[in-house]
Amino acid sequence: MARGRIVSSLRAWFAARDFVEVETASLRISPGNETHLHAFATSLITTDGSGARLYLRTSPEFSCKKLLAAGEQRIVEFARSFRNRERGALHHPEFTLLEWYRAGEPYQVLINDCIAIAREAADVAQTRQFSFRGCTADPFADPERLTVAQAFVRFAGIDVLATLAGDVADRDRLARAAQDAGIRIAADDRWADIFSRVLVERIEPNLGSGRITILDEYPAVLSALAKRTRDPRLAERFEVYVCGAELANGFGELTDPVEQRRQLEREMAEKERRYGERYPVDEDFLAALAHMPQASGVALGLDRLVMLATGASRIDQVLWTPLGDPSQ
Repeated sequence: MARGRIVSSLRAWFAARDFVEVETASLRISPGNETHLHAFATSLITTDGSGARLYLRTSPEFSCKKLLAAGEQRIVEFARSFRNRERGALHHPEFTLLEWYRAGEPYQVLINDCIAIAREAADVAQTRQFSFRGCTADPFADPERLTVAQAFVRFAGIDVLATLAGDVADRDRLARAAQDAGIRIAADDRWADIFSRVLVERIEPNLGSGRITILDEYPAVLSALAKRTRDPRLAERFEVYVCGAELANGFGELTDPVEQRRQLEREMAEKERRYGERYPVDEDFLAALAHMPQASGVALGLDRLVMLATGASRIDQVLWTPLGDPSQ
């Protein structure tokens, strides 16, 4: 019941700020092109009996950007999304992303949106604190702001910027720094693998404790859909953390179709190397980027927001009809 009240309240919040609520398609030619996101595949059978491979979207991002290119200024979607190979306290194969975009506005505005939305959910749930896994956070307190570089130094003693030169990442230098910090490294780990291990083991557990944490200025090599900052090593990308859990992921959007193609092809090459599969690139999306205005966008896990506001321990507890887990 709290979920229903939160959704109703957030719809009113966006409507009051002149957002248009959109409903984009779940079936897509391309589900998205991030290395570690796995899609559900299906087949379209046409009236003449021929077929075509389609996917359930991993997010509504490509479709929403096409709408920005078509002239929409502020859009929001409560988007059913689907990701394979993900199951746990914070993950479910089918989930809801609250995703919104602002044309012509900097991504700092989205950070403010996220804080306001967290407080709106807390008000509706009649709670003064979020909680998860024994950790609590006050959504009404001033949020903590950290860059990724600051977080790596504070919690792992690693100078991550020293391992970057534009789009080139020094794997061996980061591996040595991680090993010196007591983090296990495998021989075939790449720079991104090591970064993720440090983030998960040393940094994320310390974020969002007592208050919301904004983790900002991600490495550009990990931000294929975000534009670069003045420092070419970094991207306009932030994440919101509460009680050690990632709640939202936002960008100053990349609008250069040539650079975007290069980034997506690189992601798919890595996916093929690691998992033996790749997804097609959405050519309509790349064509639309040439007409897309400068914009900012963010995806927030609606189910996770409800969990935090109600003190639920698992995502299944805030879904009306969770999918059974065949492994259990």
